[in-house]
Amino acid sequence: MTGIRLNAPAPGWAIAADVVVVGSGVAGLTAALRCAAAGLSTVVVTKARLDDGSTRWAQGGIAAALGEGDTPDQHLDDTLVAGAGLCDEEAVRALVTEGPDAVRRLIATGAHFDTSAAGEIELTREGGHHRRRIAHAGGDATGAEISRALVEAVRDGGLRTIENALVLDLLTDAEGRTAGVTLHVMGEGQHDGVGAVHAPAVVLATGGMGQVFSATTNPAVSTGDGVALALRAGAEVSDLEFVQFHPTVLFLGTDSEGQQPLVSEAVRGEGAHLVDAAGTRFMLGQHELAELAPRDIVAKGIMRRMQEQGAAHMYLDARHFGARMWEQRFPTILAACRAHGIDPVTEPIPVAPAAHYASGGVRTDLRGRTTVPGLYACGEVACTGVHGANRLASNSLLEGLVFAERIAADIASRAPLSAGEPVAPASPSELPLIAPEARVEIQRIMSQGAGVLRSAASLTEAAAALEGVHRAAVEGQEGPAKTAEPGVESWETSNLLCVARVLTAAALEREETRGCHWREDRPDRDDATWRRHLVIRIEPDRSLVVRRTESTAFPAISAATVPDAPREHQP
Repeated sequence: MTGIRLNAPAPGWAIAADVVVVGSGVAGLTAALRCAAAGLSTVVVTKARLDDGSTRWAQGGIAAALGEGDTPDQHLDDTLVAGAGLCDEEAVRALVTEGPDAVRRLIATGAHFDTSAAGEIELTREGGHHRRRIAHAGGDATGAEISRALVEAVRDGGLRTIENALVLDLLTDAEGRTAGVTLHVMGEGQHDGVGAVHAPAVVLATGGMGQVFSATTNPAVSTGDGVALALRAGAEVSDLEFVQFHPTVLFLGTDSEGQQPLVSEAVRGEGAHLVDAAGTRFMLGQHELAELAPRDIVAKGIMRRMQEQGAAHMYLDARHFGARMWEQRFPTILAACRAHGIDPVTEPIPVAPAAHYASGGVRTDLRGRTTVPGLYACGEVACTGVHGANRLASNSLLEGLVFAERIAADIASRAPLSAGEPVAPASPSELPLIAPEARVEIQRIMSQGAGVLRSAASLTEAAAALEGVHRAAVEGQEGPAKTAEPGVESWETSNLLCVARVLTAAALEREETRGCHWREDRPDRDDATWRRHLVIRIEPDRSLVVRRTESTAFPAISAATVPDAPREHQP
């Protein structure tokens, strides 16, 4: 354990449970429902409302070998290719073999997918898939339907939920085992202010960290809280350098910030073309699947064309769909485009890549266990090894389903659960909080230095700038990075700075181009040296320890994983 904690008031109230699930997306609610079904006292903590996470923004769908002629092995092959040599094949095999039944259980829970006149689930294609295997709902509102069904099931099941609550830090007992979490509840409710949930099992399902960049498809709540909490607790993270930039995000201007409207890959799956201002299809000849190549390849193709032409964006042309198809198949996207003055029925859609998905995260084994006993992680916050260097389209919802069920099964197998009383760290160390005003500066630094295009120079500059933000807070200087008072916005900004620094260190360390990690100064993939994972943890003195695995396989999860020859980065 590191002893590092956010600067926050002591808990003024506490409740007890067997399991506390942090997050209310597909992963968190699935884990909570399965734990409750096993007879475990389960509490769901979520940062906003139950239906306010990233899941409800998912447009395309959920990938599984459900169609005639499709098989888990074919799904596995597509996933391994997209992952650019870094997928854990055992984890992928678990995903694709257990996936179809997990989707059927989701349907049994109440989710309604689009079906044909014959009652069969309609399937579409997305980038990197050689088969139609993407189940969707409401045309392009799959995430919203899945969220609706799971939230309804949680409420019908009477699970205890704490909404509008930001989780702060992990509690541990005298043996270093998980004993719950501290959290801050915002607004009026049964509990307000800083409190605690005491539980021997904690499941992190906090989603992504897209808000570390200026432009992202992620909602405002995606500030990397789970990864930052896990790092402070002494857990290992891995593959954080592999941030997937979605190729086709509605371009709102060079100065646009925050959450941007996504134009689903399914639009290309149905036949839309990527073109430049002259109407030329530039992905032809770059990959056998052209616009349906894996996302990293399409994003790079768009960026190259933008660089060649000095353009701020490219276009997605789907005028040939006609009004009827747009209205029935992609009503959400159609409405978003029209809200911004663009009619895709009559004109091409301006698009550019934006931060979308973290392929890396808190390192877990196949049962969702992290390197901290009793702490689990699933969904986007986790690194199960499924995605490798680049997530295959629509595998994220499936990963959330499958690994949440695996976590619940592992926790249930250890029942009855017990935990020692939470104890204070032997050598407590409170982080200086970063003022909310620094959030925009952190995002600017990351977008310029660690975005789609990276180099040693840009990453070194980013690391130095982030160090400056940190140092100003430590020294209590004035300005946007000055030390802040405890509060939701300063805790979020501190979490963003933490994950930004770790991401930048990993990206600087990986001296090659692989998947969605694109180093302009190292344009080639180097399997001999870099077909390995980077594993990072924080030491009690707050230094980062970065080590490279010996193979593509992750080391086994154990209470102590001590590297032989770590490379240290002093924050």
